[in-house]
Amino acid sequence: MSLNRYESMLLGYLENHPEEKRYWEGRVREVALRKMSRDQAARELDSMFWDYFEERSRYQSPFREVATHENMQKISMLNLSEYLLRLWAPPSRAKKRP
Repeated sequence: MSLNRYESMLLGYLENHPEEKRYWEGRVREVALRKMSRDQAARELDSMFWDYFEERSRYQSPFREVATHENMQKISMLNLSEYLLRLWAPPSRAKKRP
């Protein structure tokens, strides 16, 4: 799976901040356990990760530099969302065939 540079930046940040990573692992699991499809869960996480990226850009380097030097329009975090669902969420149950 290919992540864009913003998704890669966010993933690297989570890997380097264990407390943030634990928080997001819990959020990903929580979203995945709701009664929704994986696609719906990924879209919900996409929005959550973008909000988090924007929030971090106010206070935290390297996000602040991105916000300072680039136009901060909404950027997709869908690939990151799908990747972390695969990585952290419990496996979805296989449907029984009749």
